[in-house]
Amino acid sequence: MKIFPRFTFFLVACCSLTFSTSAQDTDMRLYEIIDEVSADSLEHDIRKLAGFGTRNTFSDTVSETRGIGAARRWIKSEFESISSKCNNCLDVFYQKDYVTPEDGERIPKEAWVVNVVAIQKGTRYPNRYVIMSGDIDSRASNTMDFTTDAPGANDNASGMAGTMEAARVLSQYEFESSIIYVGLSGEEQGLFGGKGLAEYAKKQGWEIIGILNNDMIGNIEGVDGVIDNRSFRIFSEPVPPTETEQERRMRRFYGGEVDGISRQLARYIHKNVETYMPEMNPMMIYRLDRFGRGGHHRPFNDLGFAGVRIMEAHENYNRQHQDIRTENGIEYGDVIEGVNFDYAKKLTAVNAINLASLAWAPPAPEKVEIGGIVEPSTRLRWEPVEGDIAGYKIYWRHTTAPQWQHSRFVGDVTEFTLEGIVIDNYLFGVAAVGKNGHESLVVFPSGTFR
Repeated sequence: MKIFPRFTFFLVACCSLTFSTSAQDTDMRLYEIIDEVSADSLEHDIRKLAGFGTRNTFSDTVSETRGIGAARRWIKSEFESISSKCNNCLDVFYQKDYVTPEDGERIPKEAWVVNVVAIQKGTRYPNRYVIMSGDIDSRASNTMDFTTDAPGANDNASGMAGTMEAARVLSQYEFESSIIYVGLSGEEQGLFGGKGLAEYAKKQGWEIIGILNNDMIGNIEGVDGVIDNRSFRIFSEPVPPTETEQERRMRRFYGGEVDGISRQLARYIHKNVETYMPEMNPMMIYRLDRFGRGGHHRPFNDLGFAGVRIMEAHENYNRQHQDIRTENGIEYGDVIEGVNFDYAKKLTAVNAINLASLAWAPPAPEKVEIGGIVEPSTRLRWEPVEGDIAGYKIYWRHTTAPQWQHSRFVGDVTEFTLEGIVIDNYLFGVAAVGKNGHESLVVFPSGTFR
């Protein structure tokens, strides 16, 4: 156990007190970002995407007005237009993979699954990426039917338009880490676009902070009759599927069943929304996705990257995966009338402020370890983070609490003892804090020490 001289504790406490005054101030730029998101811009883009008739992954790729080919070319041109207004700050390109019927039961013919990627490079950590995604493709009742009209206004022109709008707003700022805005294809056929980009990221050696997958962010009227324009859901898995057997064994004795990297990303988003958008009601859902279903963050999770799904709280199944028709007085189909543009603006802002916060924040500390077995206090230590670091913040909470309840800024040190906090009664984590006040994701201890 490291023993600090008395005067060292005084200096740490002093620095902590001094920093906490500025660190608790909100970043006014995030309020500006919220205000800059435009419902009118979102409406224009959602209508444009729905106007391509169908965006089924296997639909027309030659026409300039119909099909997924026209849609992805238009999305790419919009990203390029955004880039031209920020001194070519976006690197825009297609990332694609070839699929055949042998690759899945929802693939009717051979085709390219094409993603549209726009990268805004960071100034200090260009190989660290936070990603916002929407889906380009849509579907009718039969996912194999690539000719019937499937406007996909909410599922998922809303998420795609939100991603483009976030690019328009955030491209006017500079960030320390890189931001990726991407339209993913092949979602309805088996998450092929996300799988392709996740594997591409792995091959490129990208350090992914997390992906914010937006799938349906425009509906406020649920099939159950509930109308709610303030609540939304954040889905996140508890622990990565790539964890080792040793990590599973450690969790049995040390805890952390709900403290994987995706869950920490969800908590980060929840906290940021409560701070900057208190009128919103973020709902953390302790599940990878909706019951028995999947989204485009999952392929990233499968490779060990943090990722969550952000979406509306109340779904209307009559408007999802349905041919446009009227039966027994019920209107079916994912048409433009089912989208609330002001609500899509709010959820786009949720994404934008979290992309910005993560991209302005320093890297998270590595090799966080914890000690304090059969002791009256808890000790933590970690590797130092390079960059404009003000210091580190230790978080802790009761083992049954969903959110971090307590925190203490401990200064620019790499080891600290929480006196009187018994290790058995809480869960702990450590975040790096930049001099600009932005924090990294909280890191749950991955090891112990005595």
